[in-house]
Amino acid sequence: MAGETQASRNAEGFFFLSAEDAGMALKEKKQIEYLEANLNFHNPEQVLTLYERMLRERVFKTPVGMIYLKRLQDFLLGKEGVDPARVPMIPVYVPCAYSPQRQERPRRAAAGHEEAKPTPPRLRLSILLNVLLAAAVIAMFILALSSSHPNILNYRTAILNEYASWQQNLAEREQVIREKERELKIVE
Repeated sequence: MAGETQASRNAEGFFFLSAEDAGMALKEKKQIEYLEANLNFHNPEQVLTLYERMLRERVFKTPVGMIYLKRLQDFLLGKEGVDPARVPMIPVYVPCAYSPQRQERPRRAAAGHEEAKPTPPRLRLSILLNVLLAAAVIAMFILALSSSHPNILNYRTAILNEYASWQQNLAEREQVIREKERELKIVE
């Protein structure tokens, strides 16, 4: 809102929170003027169709447009040829019970006494999830290190152990064959 003047936030008798909202109200005022010039009020069916379309497409969002929609609604409800049940209500898309909360100055804690601020629920949930994820990572490392299957952490050791067992197995077989050769007195 820096650089906005009070006059730039006025439009059609309303004071808006921002110049952008006031500009939107002025734009809606131009649309209303165009509709007034081109709409055939002698044909209530055409007015009803346009009214329903404006509600469906949310053409008007500011109080200026809402007042015009209310005028059209009253016009349609006052016509004898239009069934009041066919004239829809004007939906309100913003809460009306909004009241800005009073901002208080931060209190200073007494010297050496820090007030314990309550932890917001999102922060508590975040801390809990981080602890659970850290525990899961530690558990995965423990499982990977203690597993008998080779994995990225212990594949070198597993391959060396397998090679050593093959070598020991071959040496034992060779020893058995040499003993049999001696028994049979086969010499090379």
